[in-house]
Amino acid sequence: MVSSAQLVGFTLVSLVLIVVPGPGVLFIVGRALSHGRRTATATAAGHAAGNYIVAAFVAFGLGSLLQRSAQLFLAVKLAGALYLVFLGVQAIRHRDSLAAAISTPATASDGWRAFRDGISVGVTNPKGYILFGAILPQFINRPAGDVPAQMLVLALVSVCLGLVSDCAWGLGASAVRTWFARSPRRYALVGGAGGLALIGVGITVALTGRKD
Repeated sequence: MVSSAQLVGFTLVSLVLIVVPGPGVLFIVGRALSHGRRTATATAAGHAAGNYIVAAFVAFGLGSLLQRSAQLFLAVKLAGALYLVFLGVQAIRHRDSLAAAISTPATASDGWRAFRDGISVGVTNPKGYILFGAILPQFINRPAGDVPAQMLVLALVSVCLGLVSDCAWGLGASAVRTWFARSPRRYALVGGAGGLALIGVGITVALTGRKD
């Protein structure tokens, strides 16, 4: 169904796009700085799930709808941007309580909350719509049939690559956070930096994407 040429070609293109940090990577780095390794990896897993949801939407027709409707694309993009800014503001407001959060073991609910946040960012990330809505269809063999299945298989490869990359970024940022956390005076700085990163991602999301 999916030829080796399709698989290799789309994998290479995906690698190029994934290597360049986008809103998703910056979001995960911000969460790592604010909350640590557990939250970062849970967020990365949620982000991967959100990206695959986007791929499924595209595979079953939402991609063409978003391409035709600039208003719908703008609404999805701005919703994601506002959510990121909200998370960033919350992180800055509560930066003084970061010391307690660091010293308190994360619970299962914290992981699920981070996972849900990652899904929200993945679903509203314009980079995902560009990859799956504009680039992925170019690697589909339409005469072979079962186009949605081909798209889902290829998208899974890209999502797995993105998950590995996101986890690497999150773990790296968590290591830096640990160094900052050695001094209590640095707690607020770490929380504020994470919040500013999230706000920056939100602004980036709002200002990038299709311009037609």
